[in-house]
Formats: sequence, structure tokens, C-alpha cells
Amino acid sequence: MDRRSRGSDTPLTALLISPNREIAERFSSDGAQAHPFQILAEMKSYPPRQTLDIRLRQLKPDVLLLDVVTDFDAAADLIRLAASFEPVIHVIGLHTQNDSQAILGALRLGASEFLYSPFDISVQQEAVARVRRLKQPDAGEPELGQMVAFTSAKPGSGASTLAMQTAFALRRLSSRRTLLADLDLMGGTIGFCLKLNHSRSLADALERQQEMDPVFWSSLTVSHGGLDILPAPEVPRSQSVDPARLQEVLEFARLQYDWIILDLPTVFQRLSLIALTESEQAYLVSTAELPSLHLTRKAVNLLTSLGIGKERFRVVLNRTNKRDGIGGADIEKIFNCSIYARFPNDYFSLHRVVTLGQPLDSDSELGRSIEELAAKLSNGPVVDKGRKCPLMQPALSQS
Repeated sequence: MDRRSRGSDTPLTALLISPNREIAERFSSDGAQAHPFQILAEMKSYPPRQTLDIRLRQLKPDVLLLDVVTDFDAAADLIRLAASFEPVIHVIGLHTQNDSQAILGALRLGASEFLYSPFDISVQQEAVARVRRLKQPDAGEPELGQMVAFTSAKPGSGASTLAMQTAFALRRLSSRRTLLADLDLMGGTIGFCLKLNHSRSLADALERQQEMDPVFWSSLTVSHGGLDILPAPEVPRSQSVDPARLQEVLEFARLQYDWIILDLPTVFQRLSLIALTESEQAYLVSTAELPSLHLTRKAVNLLTSLGIGKERFRVVLNRTNKRDGIGGADIEKIFNCSIYARFPNDYFSLHRVVTLGQPLDSDSELGRSIEELAAKLSNGPVVDKGRKCPLMQPALSQS
């Protein structure tokens, strides 16, 4: 969840970007005792805009500490990006000296503060106090819902099915308000699988997010089986999504629901990467087929390179059976990470629920597997309706 209710004596969280290692080392050294800033991560070169966008959405720092000495033009582009965030990420420029031209230039671009060497502690603390006054107070914020994302590296791996059935299981186990959102603007299938009759969709939410209120939201969603569902548009939309608009829609959903389950397009799409950084937990779905394994390994490397740690996403293996040619240990070596859960290839149960457009029966093997995942997410018990699926005995990690 977002960090909240920090007192005035708590350090501001920060992302530090400094190709100039002298600045980075001096800044860290000078602030070592008073700790006015808590450095969440450090980047030793100016990142591309897309990389910084993802890192800021992942870390949600209070401030961006930015070296404006090494390349002012590159730094200027990053200041503009941070200043465009909602809520704004306050930028504090770092310099080796009191350079009036650099100070004025950074402030004009949207920087909030400017610090230069030697980084006197009292000056840092004064800057922190001014940034705190600029920030909206955190006290009194309502509790926000938990967001869980499902995606895959290869289309057709079953991420939509797992997202949909996990949402039903969470609703059944927790009795909390639950939203299932289909964020695949090009090929969303939730509406089809559940046989929904809807005239509005995610596209309307993104286009009219400034009108968002509970009444308008209720016109966008469809109730089905105890869930509220935000479907994808019937006609595929190819235009790119404004990250700020997507973030506003997701934040509004957090205010309305206890659980938000996101069905995402493949992980390599920018929309999916943005949504992953907004989620508390993400599941990367693979099958035991070689193309899926290959693409999932690429996806794990991509997420890791973008700074999305393996504690934020978990690899799950779908449609498993005892005849799979590659064992679990071999697959984990391919991914260079553990498999969090395995779901059995329960074709007949799935065929029945897709035909009827309804939740899986928890008496089925796949239904029990998904209910176990939902129970662990919600910290609730699994209803014992017979023996557990043998495939799940070692499948769900205790981590």
C-alpha cells in the first residue's frame, strides 16, 4: 500500500539519480547522521523516460533527487516527467556548487528545491520542511483496496481465466466488495466468457475519468455473480493509454472496492507494466509449453531489469499434468525464480463454466486450486470439500 501518515520527523522517501558519483557519495555521506531522506533506490545514469516512469510508479517516492551537473538537458527532461505526475513527484536538484543559472533553470522546469555541495544538514532539513508543506497532508485518507494483477508472456496461457476465477473465489471467501477489471483494450475476453451485456467499458472510464464519481462508475460496471466487472470495449482500441488517466481510474477503483483484480494484456505491453507497478501483487502466468517458457523467462528478465522485484510478482504454472516433459525444478532454472503455484489442466470443468458463464465449482480440481490461492491472498481458510488436488500439495509456496 501507499505510505501514509508519516510524521514530520520521518525521512522523505527518495529515488536518487546521479551519474556524478562524487555528488552521490557526498550527499549520502553528509546526510548519514540526520537521515533527512530515505533513499529507496539509486540510478547511476539518466534513465529513458519510460524506465523512470515505471520506477516512479513502482516506488512512489516523495521526492526525486536529481544530479543536474552531468547533463543538464537530460536532467531537464526527467524534471518535466516527474513534475507531470499526479500527485506530483517533487524534484530536488543536486549540484557541486551554488550555480545560479542551474538553480534558476531547474526551478523553471518544475523542480521544487535545489541543494549543492557541501550538503549541510540544516539546509537539507529546511528543504525537507518546505517540501512537506507543498505536499498534501496524508492524515485522514480512507483505506484503499488491494490490487492484484494477472498477466502472461504468451497469449492464451490462461491469465484471464485465473484472474476471473480468483475474483469469484475472493468474493466468496471474504464477502468483500470485489472488482474484476479487464484492461486488455485490444482483446479482452471477460465480457465474452461471462456473457455480459454491456454498452460501456474501460475505454469510457479512460476517456471520461474527469467525470468519475460513484454514479458514473456504476454506469460503467456490470454486476455478475457478486462481482462488479469493468469490461474491455467490444471494439478493440489501438490507441495508447495515457498513464495518468489509467492511474486515476485505478485509484478511484481502490476507493470503491476492497479487492481489485486486474486482467492484463501480455506483460510486454506498456499498459501492463504501468498496471503492475500500481499493484500490490502480480501473477505472471506460464504453461509448460516451450514457447511459453521461453517468453516467460524473457518477461522475468524484463521485470527484474525495470526494478520490479521478484517479491512483487510471482510466476505460476497453468494447465499442468503429470505427463509434462519438463519438471518443476528444471522450469525454475529456466526462469531463475521459484514457481509460486501450479494449476491443473482441468479441461472439462473449464468447458462447463465457460459454456454457462459462471464461477468454477470448488469441488473441481482447478476450483480447489484457485480457492487455495484466493484464501492465501485474503488470509482466509480454505473450505474442505474433499481431498485436495494432488498437484497442489507442493504447488503453493509458503513464502
